[in-house]
Amino acid sequence: MKSNMLRFVIALSLFVFLGILNGNSQTKISTDSIQNKMQWFADAKLGIFIHWGIYAVNGISESWSFHNKEISYPNYMQQINGFTASNYDANAWAELIKQSGAKYAVLTTKHHDGVALWPTSASKLNMFESSPAKKDLLAPFYKALKSKGIKAGTYFSLLDWSYPDYPGFLNDSSRYKISDDPQRWSRFLTFLNHQLSEIMEQYKPDLMWFDGDWEQSADQWDASGIRKKLLSYNPNLIINGRLTGYGDYETPEQNFPVSRPQFKWWELCMTTNNNWGYQQKDTNWKTPYEIISIFVDAVSNGGNLLLDIGPKPDGTIPAEQINILKELGKWNKKNGEAIFNQLGGIAQGHFYGPTTISKDSTTLFLFLQGKASGQIMLKGLENKIEEIEVLGTEVKLPYKIVGKISWSKVPGLVYIDVPENVLDPYITVLKLKLDKPIKLYNGKGGL
Repeated sequence: MKSNMLRFVIALSLFVFLGILNGNSQTKISTDSIQNKMQWFADAKLGIFIHWGIYAVNGISESWSFHNKEISYPNYMQQINGFTASNYDANAWAELIKQSGAKYAVLTTKHHDGVALWPTSASKLNMFESSPAKKDLLAPFYKALKSKGIKAGTYFSLLDWSYPDYPGFLNDSSRYKISDDPQRWSRFLTFLNHQLSEIMEQYKPDLMWFDGDWEQSADQWDASGIRKKLLSYNPNLIINGRLTGYGDYETPEQNFPVSRPQFKWWELCMTTNNNWGYQQKDTNWKTPYEIISIFVDAVSNGGNLLLDIGPKPDGTIPAEQINILKELGKWNKKNGEAIFNQLGGIAQGHFYGPTTISKDSTTLFLFLQGKASGQIMLKGLENKIEEIEVLGTEVKLPYKIVGKISWSKVPGLVYIDVPENVLDPYITVLKLKLDKPIKLYNGKGGL
């Protein structure tokens, strides 16, 4: 992953530029051609991101620590000798992901440091040949995911700061201009495509999550060729937006947009503490409530959440992350009806909180943040409410219409009294069954 500040600038630029351009999640690919294959992704809402690599040994930033000269490149690479995966249990990982409620998972097959988690024949820099792990770390995980009905995603860094034919990671003599040595760049592209072919042939992912595209242009990467190649293996493969405009959806990182993105499909990727990979000293864990509220906000705004965890070098997952995923799973088990297979909610201003709606638009879900007992208000609803249910319970709530004038087209205010004893420990969800597809008044009031 890139540094937070750089990613923030890039994500903000994408939001502004693509929103102005055409309001889609795509700049170069017709959304008509990908509508059907994107349906599972749109319905999934939650994915689990896994950053696992040699950087976990010393607990330092993945790849960026040597790029930013926090550690020398040789010292960074020595970490491979401490990466054992001795307690790696792919089935336990997959079971935890399933318990969280996530519908897909993305594992870092190779970060910018060039260390592959599978026995690639294109380089000896892989966990099978060069680490004490001595095993293919991808195969058991993807097998476990698919056995549990979870979609499999592969993170792959386009750039590779360890490969000799890639322009070096520092702006010094290790860099070269591609235009000055096209044959050298061609050799790198051959290497890159070889590894992509291995991943597609051996692991058959449902989603390809690219990173590292910012260093070269779409033409230099041959992004259109990469897309064509991948789809020749799997026409239904979903590709994230970090293929220089040739992806299917956008991927803002860490920083949540205040206003609703105009992308058709998008996914917020976010850490459970402050770092992607395992770092012993980072104890700034997000609470389950914070994670659930971020998740609900993303879904309410029409997106997904890709929540990151960072296993230790032996393959065990930190207890704090296990707790977060299990608490998230408990909440999803109770309230998932309002999340999965639903649509982003109504426009801001009608309700002071996140919302979602059913695909037929006859059910509205209201998410009550924190301890929101007492009266809550819904504005501009022209429908008749047939029933209000506290999700995950058998409790039905009454409501009251305030301020409706018989001769005015302006609807009254809906007040719902929520007793304290029905509140969820994290976020309470109200399910409103409507008489017909939702219709909202958006005027300025008056006569």
